[in-house]
Amino acid sequence: MSLSYSVGERVLCYHGPLIYEAKILKAEVWDESNTKTSAVGPHFFVHYKGWKQTWDEWVSITRLLKYDETNVALQKALTNQASAAAASSSGAAKGKGTSGGTSTTGVGSGRARKDGRGTKRGREEDDSHRKPEMKLNVPEALKVQLVDDWEAVTKNNQLVPLPRKPNVLDILQEFKDHVLEMGKQTSLRDPELILPTITSGLQVYFDRSLGANLLYRFERPQYAEIRKTYVTGPKVVVGQEKEMSAIYGAEHLLRMLVSLPQMVASSTMDGESVGLVKDYVNELLVFLVDERSRFFLTEYESSSLQYQNISRS
Repeated sequence: MSLSYSVGERVLCYHGPLIYEAKILKAEVWDESNTKTSAVGPHFFVHYKGWKQTWDEWVSITRLLKYDETNVALQKALTNQASAAAASSSGAAKGKGTSGGTSTTGVGSGRARKDGRGTKRGREEDDSHRKPEMKLNVPEALKVQLVDDWEAVTKNNQLVPLPRKPNVLDILQEFKDHVLEMGKQTSLRDPELILPTITSGLQVYFDRSLGANLLYRFERPQYAEIRKTYVTGPKVVVGQEKEMSAIYGAEHLLRMLVSLPQMVASSTMDGESVGLVKDYVNELLVFLVDERSRFFLTEYESSSLQYQNISRS
């Protein structure tokens, strides 16, 4: 079975909103019998260049990029955007910047670099400020769904037909209605107050992470066409652009949910907030299982030979 990446390969790897250079040390395909976490599918054990071995971790294939000129340019662009956002939100950078004006404070994932390298002090501070862990209980049926989804796209050259119905927005609204209808039967904390914030946050996470973290390489030409059709194309009316949560469905929402622990770890959420999100997401996973016959595809569409050639170029 081809894993697209090989042991010893120099790659780029997403960690939070930023991309770092890394080296693949191990490669495995996980299923229910051998997964080291709740995730399944191809996983790679990576070492981040310039960082201590304590940062070595297993990552899914969706977090990896080939080390080439295009992706290196993307890495630099994301770093510059994060630095600009940090400087804007704080009013002024508290730490000394690089010669290019890049701040080392407040950037994205908590692993901000200075001139592309981490300082010893910065790494020690990172180790001492590890975020609360968010452990999800992914039902067996959804683990099987993840494996089938991975095989359909990466092995069978198939695609999720888009736009999906119900889409992510529909599913989150149904989940909200479902929880509120349960009333006092639910063990979730203050659903009338908290649930709208949770579902809104999940939508934002989905829209922001889809293109960067949730797609297999084979799906990227389809994503580009979807963006052109609903967001950037000449026929799109200004003000009527669609978010990706209105286009994609349960298949990609599930990929996002199982990736949430890594996303949350790179956020500024406190322990109490992480606990709340965990409880609500676990309930959402149960809801997806109960409604899986309506939400998930039973068959993906086959791609054309032309599309396959484009995806490999």
